[in-house]
Amino acid sequence: MKNTLWSKTNETYMSWMNNEDWFNLGKADAWSDKPKRPPEDAQAASMYDLGYSEGGIKHSPMINNHR
Repeated sequence: MKNTLWSKTNETYMSWMNNEDWFNLGKADAWSDKPKRPPEDAQAASMYDLGYSEGGIKHSPMINNHR
């Protein structure tokens, strides 16, 4: 499913973005320590929130240390 949305944050037209695009944007915003700025569309906002949550997860440094 694709969504056409208008970004009020920077007043530019965000052309057709799919669910994966919104997920990745949310993750990138979390990694960059940017505040949440989900779109108005419910499905796109849900995907953005999922990505933002995923990007905000801090993993233990012990996960990759196998002895």
